[in-house]
Amino acid sequence: MEESYLLAVDQSTQATKAIIFDCSGRPVYRVTKLHKQIYPSPGFVEHDPLQILENTKAAIYETICESHIPLSKVASLSITNQRETILAWDANTGLPVYNALVWQDERGIELCNILSQEHFENPIREKTGLKLDPYFSATKLAWIVKNSNAAKNALKNDRLMAGTIDTWLIWNLTDRVVFATDYSNASRTMLFNIKTLDWDEELVSTFGLSGILLPEPRSSDSYFGDARIPGFDRTLPITSVMGDSHAALFGHNGWNQGDIKATYGTGSSIMMNIGSVPDVSKNDLVISIGWGFQKKISYVLEGNIHSTGYTLRWLRDNLGLFSSYDEAERLAEEVPDNGGVYLVPAFSGLGAPYWEHYIRAILTGLSYKSDKRHVIRAGLESIAFQIRDLIVHMSAASSFSLNMLHVDGGPTRNAFLMQFQADLLGIPVVVPALEELSAFGAAYMGGISCAVLPSPQEKAVIKIETKQYSPMMKQSTRQSLIEGWKSAVLQTISRKVDQPKG
Repeated sequence: MEESYLLAVDQSTQATKAIIFDCSGRPVYRVTKLHKQIYPSPGFVEHDPLQILENTKAAIYETICESHIPLSKVASLSITNQRETILAWDANTGLPVYNALVWQDERGIELCNILSQEHFENPIREKTGLKLDPYFSATKLAWIVKNSNAAKNALKNDRLMAGTIDTWLIWNLTDRVVFATDYSNASRTMLFNIKTLDWDEELVSTFGLSGILLPEPRSSDSYFGDARIPGFDRTLPITSVMGDSHAALFGHNGWNQGDIKATYGTGSSIMMNIGSVPDVSKNDLVISIGWGFQKKISYVLEGNIHSTGYTLRWLRDNLGLFSSYDEAERLAEEVPDNGGVYLVPAFSGLGAPYWEHYIRAILTGLSYKSDKRHVIRAGLESIAFQIRDLIVHMSAASSFSLNMLHVDGGPTRNAFLMQFQADLLGIPVVVPALEELSAFGAAYMGGISCAVLPSPQEKAVIKIETKQYSPMMKQSTRQSLIEGWKSAVLQTISRKVDQPKG
């Protein structure tokens, strides 16, 4: 049989990547295109949808050309994407009516407060599995409709289309033929009923979005149309679509109840497979659809952290404390401990398990002996502290005991961070040699969908080489550090700020 390859697009918060994998799961070639981060005012975060689309096309084209792999040998295209980021566009012109509002954007807080006062929290949670929170897409989309004249005009004339980033890419790559999304992305909008697997008209009306055109929700391993490949006179079938965190869990072979992983990106997602029943009554974490795969739905319990990898970038780019992440790791290890210094990176509030939006980051515990190494170390440690907080909360909310944590994402290359994470949790942390787990997970599902790869039931699971970090910290040291972190978080929460206006 002639060798086949799989192409995946990973459209993330900071960049768009196109990666070609062979059928053993090995990445063969990759192109990365950064896009601009737009901050109109505090708490507001936007992306240019046209720039993201052009970057996606360019990344696909360059990956195929520079890899020297004939397009005829590429079996399919898969898409994985930043999730709650939402945009709307005019069906006639195909142009966005406003920039995409990013998952970090907080301008939906005011509407969340209004709906909470009107007692919509429980109905929303019962249908969607989500908290009433500006993190999710619905209030962002409501803001666009309220504040964009172009959106108002398109809505009035029944031509306002809206969707998450996957929908925008599918629609454009298929020459505006396919208007669809997958269940995992739809489940993060706060407009989708995760039990009926469809858009909920009552919720659409509640958010003031009646008449808006929403994409057809499909199983994650569905056929999403034929993508026109830029610069080539042929198409590729789009055979899988998943939100990035969901795709990472799939890439970890996390198909069984109790499987859990943490993705370290700009922010972080901790996700646990809870099987085929979405019980929203037992905890205050969110429940989403992990994926639709082979005519079955898998649900996941999830918590999200706003700032993990972003914290390191902030220390590098805004404060200039180091020039490379390797240097950050080296400097952090030059001091024996954090010296009592803690950084709580609430740049846009704190996500789960705190759900505090009216706070901002603080650096606390500085003394005459403190230097930049302690601050860098505090930044790295803040990532592990936040992950631990959420995992402890998640373990308490579920019936599954946690004896190992699978992780992925760029920051997992930092050996200091991974060892500290294992020490804080008191369990092994397993890091795959393959960094691009979201892209791999999407490509893996796409390969099964187009019959290039065997299904998991055939026990031909692709194995990825891993490295394991085992806990070495004394319990007394661990407890002291955790108490210091909790104190720093309480200081942060005690200092409220005004909510974003707009």
